[in-house]
Amino acid sequence: MRLDLSLYLVTDRGLCAAHGLVETVAAAVRGGVTLVQLRDKHASDDELVDQARRLKAVLYGTGVPLIINDRLEVALAAGADGLHIGQDDGDVAEARAALGTEAILGLSVQTHDQLARLDPTALDYLGLGPVFATPSKHDHATPLGFEGLAALVAASPLPSVAIGGLKAEHAAAVRAAGVEGLAVISAICGQPDPEAAARAFLSRR
Repeated sequence: MRLDLSLYLVTDRGLCAAHGLVETVAAAVRGGVTLVQLRDKHASDDELVDQARRLKAVLYGTGVPLIINDRLEVALAAGADGLHIGQDDGDVAEARAALGTEAILGLSVQTHDQLARLDPTALDYLGLGPVFATPSKHDHATPLGFEGLAALVAASPLPSVAIGGLKAEHAAAVRAAGVEGLAVISAICGQPDPEAAARAFLSRR
């Protein structure tokens, strides 16, 4: 499946509650989202598998991949298109071996030391951030800002997507840093019209 990082939606069950998870994602994809990550830190594995299967159904035929945050077993059980892990969420080589060569595998990176230690042959992309502080993750690393983001991008051996407090008005500056795309949570999931919110990001590129 082709990997297009242009507009990467990370779900949040609470923020999606007004429209429901499935309809929020469907609307966001109509607005131009190119990749969806299912993230729910509080759901059980069974609940997350069920959410993933419902999202797979709504994404069928769109060409938009579904990847799972952190939980390898859920990604495998749900037949997701891939997995995204953080620095403390498991071993990259083990995840790649379990997923196979065709699945998408991404890794969160916050520092140059983390970049230096990774194996780029096992990964498809990196999530770089946070660019700004964000209420969706309270234990995040020190924000990079645009300059810090650009420095990480320049050192990255892989395609990258920026994440962390990003809004549509940041799109041009973030892309100028060299990333392939933006990862967004509240600026789409928490909006009255997720489709229009997604379109706003693409109109600012």
